Amino acid sequence: MIDTTQLVRELTYQIRLGEDSAYEFKRVTVKDGKVDAPGRDSTADELAAFANASGGILVLGVDDKTRDVIGIDPAELEVVSNWLKNIAHDAIEPPLPIETRRVEIPNQRGELRPVLWVRVHKSVFVHKSPHGYYLRVADSKREMSPDLLARLFQQRSMTRLIRFDEQIVPEARPESAAPALKARFLRADLPDGMQLRKLYLIGENENGEERLTVSGVLLLTPRPADFLSYAYIQCVAYSGSERNAEYQVDAQDCDGPLDEQITHALAFVKRNMRTEAIKRPGRIDIPQYDLAAVFEAIVNAVAHRDYAQYGARIRLHLFADRLELFTPGGLPNSLSVDSMEANSISRNETLVNLLSRYYPADLVSKRQNLIERRGEGVPTILAASERLSLRRPLYESIGQTELKLTLYAASREKNGYFNLEDSFSLEGRIL
Repeated sequence: MIDTTQLVRELTYQIRLGEDSAYEFKRVTVKDGKVDAPGRDSTADELAAFANASGGILVLGVDDKTRDVIGIDPAELEVVSNWLKNIAHDAIEPPLPIETRRVEIPNQRGELRPVLWVRVHKSVFVHKSPHGYYLRVADSKREMSPDLLARLFQQRSMTRLIRFDEQIVPEARPESAAPALKARFLRADLPDGMQLRKLYLIGENENGEERLTVSGVLLLTPRPADFLSYAYIQCVAYSGSERNAEYQVDAQDCDGPLDEQITHALAFVKRNMRTEAIKRPGRIDIPQYDLAAVFEAIVNAVAHRDYAQYGARIRLHLFADRLELFTPGGLPNSLSVDSMEANSISRNETLVNLLSRYYPADLVSKRQNLIERRGEGVPTILAASERLSLRRPLYESIGQTELKLTLYAASREKNGYFNLEDSFSLEGRIL
């Protein structure tokens, strides 16, 4: 965080010089408890223009024509701050993260006046605001031509596809990482920062400031959704065979670091699946799902999902007769649904590498590491599930933006034990 004294000095200097490609000033008026000026839509356009360019600073409380510090009434600072947050979240698509500071700076008569300092970082997304797509050029915003917009989409898409998991997250400072989560990556004989940078868990922004990368946020922070709002697994269990809120029996958002997300999602399945038992005379257990296959499916979803796809989360839905797992992102490169069993391609190479080296697997998987990189995940899911339920799991590509896996539930009836009524006992949900 910028020191307050340094920030005031920088603002005072910049106000004397006026607006440029990195600074925009706006006078603020509040009437009847609401912001009257500047306009909501024009402010959204300014913020998005900064994000689509190289980032910048918006200062609310400074007249952009006279360069005088008018300030904001201290009693109205909260109103203006909330107004700005709502604009960044609701008027810009996708929503735009912003950083705000309240500081006092002198006006032309030397009197201190409160202003709101707003920093917008360069984004890895292209943001649309109420009047279209804008880019900051010199000291003003300009609507982008179709050709320029197409090039920007292409550039930002390439940034996301090439090592997106190594891109820095602007708001995620190194101190956001939990010491206990960092410990598994660190050796005592080397500086922490150097080790985390070599593993691409930390990177530097354009100002040379350290920030956590996407992988760093996913693995080192207690709740990655605080920085990447969509980075969690949504789990829902239904008593019937359709997606209906009336039949919902359990729900959980698994939003911890990635290894915990996997563990908690697997525990959710174990908690809500049923195991039927046949005595003939030896006991035969028929769990609905092979847990090793479920584990592989969840690991694959977490490791290979498209984290650049804003707003899309992993969804795990349990029904009476099947489990559906939705993974954001189309299949990477030349991979197809038909070739998944034979080929393995990593979308998040850094993330997969770290999960394969530093994380022991759940005992149910009967292997050493969370990911072993032998390309056996999909074959295990297909073979183990089909062996149990007698139905082959189904992979489907949904509109090139989502991968859906359906695992069919095993049961006494479907597995050929339907007529053994007198020897049937239901053991419930606990394995």
